[in-house]
Amino acid sequence: MKSIIGTSSSQFYQMMRYHLGWIDEQGSPLLTETGKLLRPILCLTSCHVVGGDWQKALPAAAVLELIHNFSLIHDDIEDQSNFRRHRRTLWKIWGQAQAINVGDGMYSLSRLAVLKLRNNGFADDIVFKVIELLDQACIRLCEGQYSDMNFENRHDVSAEEYLDMIGKKTANLISCSSKIGAILGTDDKNVADMLERFGLNLGISFQIKDDILGIWGAHDKIGKSKSDIVQRKKSLPIIYGLTSGLAGCADKIQATYDKEIIGNDDVVAITEILDKAGAKHYCQGLANEYYNEAISILYSLQLRKGAQAELKEIADFFIKRDF
Repeated sequence: MKSIIGTSSSQFYQMMRYHLGWIDEQGSPLLTETGKLLRPILCLTSCHVVGGDWQKALPAAAVLELIHNFSLIHDDIEDQSNFRRHRRTLWKIWGQAQAINVGDGMYSLSRLAVLKLRNNGFADDIVFKVIELLDQACIRLCEGQYSDMNFENRHDVSAEEYLDMIGKKTANLISCSSKIGAILGTDDKNVADMLERFGLNLGISFQIKDDILGIWGAHDKIGKSKSDIVQRKKSLPIIYGLTSGLAGCADKIQATYDKEIIGNDDVVAITEILDKAGAKHYCQGLANEYYNEAISILYSLQLRKGAQAELKEIADFFIKRDF
């Protein structure tokens, strides 16, 4: 990055560093949470377990994290989120226009970073395949974000529609991470395709877990200042509550979401009625189903001894985390 940074644009890159958790608002270095780094870890581990050199795949891992974070910068604006990772979001400090620009710049940096795979000995056809997969992932991510925002104005969102949305918005980049890692480690197309399916199921399980934490999680742990209920999100527990058939559940949720301001008492009331409807139990069960499918795919692969255990450790974190 240093080679393209001039003094006149240093603040532009400082905003990127701030969002990534490397510096504070004044530009001082930080030793703080920089995100879970799950996508790059999944990419590098997938490359390693299929017999590749994970160090040569580092540019791809960096690309995946940059793409993920560019989407978060824009997502925070679209959701009007004030906090991420226990700190103020980029747009809350520097404004929406600058944050949009920084997100665009981070995406552009990811495009430059992927080309560094050539410096690590990967043939152009492999690099172009990685670029194709990343572009497909980005357009699907945008499709998923469109649906997510569109759901805000609908009262008839089904669980099937929601699962399709998170498959695009969240799980798609996770599945892309495992597939790219495999492509950089082996020329076995079947293995790469299987690890893509592994990542897709894992990603859906991951997002459902996020939905559970967004209502029942400790917000000081997950780094958000508000419950998903306050933000009027149509997450899976809410969709289940709207369609559960429990007397008064749908009406209560809808009446609360129609309020100008949703207070703490509203959050407590909606959480209680979701508990009565069995929403948390339903969501955890569905998350477990997708996790189990991911593990089934993983164990069907013929990998070196101990390889499955390395990927299962990552999968276990996806489903068992509390933040």
